[in-house]
Amino acid sequence: MICSVQTLGITGIQGKAVTAECYISNGLPGFDIVGLPDAAVKEARERVRAAAKSSGLAFPVSRITVNLAPANLKKAGTHYDLPILISILCACGSVRRPKNTTAFLGEVGLDGSVRPVSGVLPMALAAKNEGIQCLMVPAENAPEATLARGPKVIPVHTVQELAAGLNGETVLPEAPVWEPSPEAAQMLDFKDVLGQENVKRALEVAAAGSHNVLLIGPPGSGKSMLSKRLPSILPDMTWEESLEVSQIYSVMGLLTSKKPLVMTRPFRSPHHTVSNAGLAGGGSNPRPGEISMAHKGVLFLDELPEFKKDTLDIMRQPLEDGKVTISRVSGTVTYPAECMLVCAMNPCKCGWYGDPSGRCRCSDSAVDSYRSRISGPMLDRIDIVVEVPAVHFEDLRSRAEAEPSAAVKKRVNSARDLQNKRFGSGGMCNARMGPDEMRRYCELSGECAELMKNAFETMGLTARSYDRILKVARTVADLEGSETIEPQHIAEAIQYRAVNLGNR
Repeated sequence: MICSVQTLGITGIQGKAVTAECYISNGLPGFDIVGLPDAAVKEARERVRAAAKSSGLAFPVSRITVNLAPANLKKAGTHYDLPILISILCACGSVRRPKNTTAFLGEVGLDGSVRPVSGVLPMALAAKNEGIQCLMVPAENAPEATLARGPKVIPVHTVQELAAGLNGETVLPEAPVWEPSPEAAQMLDFKDVLGQENVKRALEVAAAGSHNVLLIGPPGSGKSMLSKRLPSILPDMTWEESLEVSQIYSVMGLLTSKKPLVMTRPFRSPHHTVSNAGLAGGGSNPRPGEISMAHKGVLFLDELPEFKKDTLDIMRQPLEDGKVTISRVSGTVTYPAECMLVCAMNPCKCGWYGDPSGRCRCSDSAVDSYRSRISGPMLDRIDIVVEVPAVHFEDLRSRAEAEPSAAVKKRVNSARDLQNKRFGSGGMCNARMGPDEMRRYCELSGECAELMKNAFETMGLTARSYDRILKVARTVADLEGSETIEPQHIAEAIQYRAVNLGNR
């Protein structure tokens, strides 16, 4: 007796169609699962047997072989439990065979309960692309699955309930499509930061064009405080961006039934002890790293020189390409990594180099050694470098309220609207412009070209630095609503790279 049941798998963050084929034959009792299963899939043998008996369903005492096709695709995770169980029950006649357009996902407990699994959203999107009309998932994963807006989603609580539904004894209700609540997310506000107007302006430019930023200043100057408030001025996410980010969080198991969709731009702040795999992704069974978790949002690296040099250099290619590729013996996966990098660092080990108080006692070699922990190619990928001076006493005592994030965000949204009209609705921004877009939208007048020539020669810029200055200038022009790049826009962009990070 042979029975096939549709299910899905995960490769990277992409869903793949999988078929669970069960063959029951005469012979000594046995239960084998083939098709490149990992340990979690192999252990399904004991879970599904106990779940069937706990649910009062007949489980065959025969030779059982389950194949997860295609057999050359590695199978990992516990979501194969339910399709394996249903294929066995259908093959032995305990339940009716489902229609070919029905797919199953879920982990089963020994008591017959159906438990939530990770990665349901990308699998639901794959089901939509495969033409699957009905998707039966754990009840807690149902809101997440409905976001695909494709297959009919049936929430399942227990194996017994599912068997009764397949046999026509009861009707399994369809899950309603999840809709976000109108409640606004509570974020830290720029109005809490006193002074530092030049830094706020730099962060506004960075948010408008999704440019990478490096903040340099003494301890207590507000570098971390400003960075943590950056999400409050970032433009709202589109539906497509939310789905992209939510797929990553779904694979990591970070979505809940109450919040199955990521609606605010991510802000990830890993500690400087993070490993290479933790930052870029990897592992024996590759998983997304922090740079992918910050996709379409902010990756904040505080105390930048304290990170291991090789760990930082791993980010060079992902920052340039907007994606990270992990290659292992088991296969190669690619994760999106279009994040905005925000870094903060002290000017020296003690943190007070250049302060008017003269309290810094670091030697020249100590300062050079501290700054050399960040490689030149890594610094070349930073669009905006801004000094954050110590806050003055008058600013701390001032009762004047600073500009709130809502006002800054309004200007940022206006600039992004111009970019959306320019590049289309794909979510592309100035920082992601390619050579063709730059030739078309970053054309310089004679005066602007002369300014760039002087900066290129006096500051020792590279070709990449030159391009990044043009991109920042384009963003500054967008904030002013200007169609063309003017000399003042170029001058401001050059100013953001004028901070000397070399030797004293």
